[in-house]
Amino acid sequence: MRTTAIKDSLSDRVFTLLNGAFLLLVSVLVLYPLLYIVSASFSSPSAVLAGKVWLWPVEPTLRGYAAVFEYKRVWSGFANSIFYTGVGTLINVAITITGAYALSRKDLRGRSLVMMLCVFTMLFHAGLIPVYLVVKDLGLLDTRWSLILPTALAVWNLIIARTFFQVTIPDALLEASQIDGCTDFKFFFRIVLPLSAPIIAVLCLFYAVGHWNQYFQAMLYLRNPELYPLQMVLRDILVRNEVDASLITDVRVAAERDGLRQLLKYALIVVASVPVLVIYPFVQKHFVKGVMIGSLKG
Repeated sequence: MRTTAIKDSLSDRVFTLLNGAFLLLVSVLVLYPLLYIVSASFSSPSAVLAGKVWLWPVEPTLRGYAAVFEYKRVWSGFANSIFYTGVGTLINVAITITGAYALSRKDLRGRSLVMMLCVFTMLFHAGLIPVYLVVKDLGLLDTRWSLILPTALAVWNLIIARTFFQVTIPDALLEASQIDGCTDFKFFFRIVLPLSAPIIAVLCLFYAVGHWNQYFQAMLYLRNPELYPLQMVLRDILVRNEVDASLITDVRVAAERDGLRQLLKYALIVVASVPVLVIYPFVQKHFVKGVMIGSLKG
């Protein structure tokens, strides 16, 4: 049998051409700032200050990265961010997974009321000042826990995880395990968790990126610079132009000092972004599956 290919009409070809051009323009608008930041971080301070950097590094140097790692607050901020991200994500995932599984069980009495109260918090928020007063009354101000406990649970992630369990864990599997004498705790740890790798990966990525990028809560609750996460250090440099004087004692002219400050900004942006870019490929294979299954209506 002979088949004939269906040719695109003129309007289809025009649409494809315009769509490709539009997507190319969007890609350039998104990728160029990233490429510029990376190129500027490897360029000389004078080239950055003079605006000579457009696409590729000009007068390549590692001086910006050397200045970053000589800056003591960067090291403390990096260590703090790792702590906030690691401990915070562990607490977030543990609460979300256990709560979502419990709410997915049809034999849990009052689960609809609990879910309604959780969703209510998404629609109506007490406001910044009441939350601040609660954190203050709990004695969490100027402590590491002020960046972890107030955000221990994200309701949207709870809903996604609950839907995942409803779709993935059939009632027949629970009934079969109960017939074999399996308790609820054993069923959860030995059967549910091994089958939940996709949603766990998704939750870890969501929570970890949130903890790594947070600075607003640190700005509200922290006063001790030794507790600042890396993003707060970056904010001080970008917004307030606060740079340790020990980094610029060897600079003789104001122009060179300003160039070094600009170079430090770009280098620190790259350093702060690398950990997330490194982690993402390891969870990417689970990401789409977990989000798609968890987003189905249960």
